[in-house]
Amino acid sequence: MNITTILYIEDDHEIGSWVTKDLAERGYEVVWLTSGEEAVDKAAGSQLAILDVMLPGLDGFTIGQRLKKAYPSMPILMLSARTSIDDKLQGLQFADDYLTKPFHPDELAARVEVLLRRFFAHVSEPTELKHLLVYENENRIVNRLSGEEIILTGKQFQIFSYLIRNLGQILTKEQIYESVWGETYLEGDKTLMVHIRYLREKLEQDPASPEIIETVRGVGYRVRK
Repeated sequence: MNITTILYIEDDHEIGSWVTKDLAERGYEVVWLTSGEEAVDKAAGSQLAILDVMLPGLDGFTIGQRLKKAYPSMPILMLSARTSIDDKLQGLQFADDYLTKPFHPDELAARVEVLLRRFFAHVSEPTELKHLLVYENENRIVNRLSGEEIILTGKQFQIFSYLIRNLGQILTKEQIYESVWGETYLEGDKTLMVHIRYLREKLEQDPASPEIIETVRGVGYRVRK
């Protein structure tokens, strides 16, 4: 497995700096954000998320729920100065661990290691699609020919993951849209079509003649091996 990437969201610069430095020294790559508005997109390519609860704008609970929906296989560790049982229970409805502040860096690192072992102890082989290796559990896609990792946005990864989970099936635009966005699809909405176009630009060897994401005219899309 490549270097583990951790998405870390903390608005306190002093805490954020030493946690990021400590995790980096332990061999992790850390993507540190001070707010959660871009969390879903920035999480693409990360294997674990560490979230502070008290954040400007969206709170950690809301961000965590969005991340878990977008990346069901990504373990989430909540950090909070809140110690009440109600707060912990609220966090553990979607998160995989909850650590109260203040904490020792060794304890944080130990909990990260436990979560990674639990989630990736039995990592399945990647799905092979033409020139792509898709490591869905690790939120990674690699071009087998070049060895380069392909970076998708959060929505792009959600769409592609949904197509892969239904490999070989023709999925309607309504099914894909409502699964990924969680909203009712409105006839004529071009949002999904635009995302598919950008996906093809990143994934296909020849986006003008796609071999991975197939358009089924008048119905929707399909991914075939």
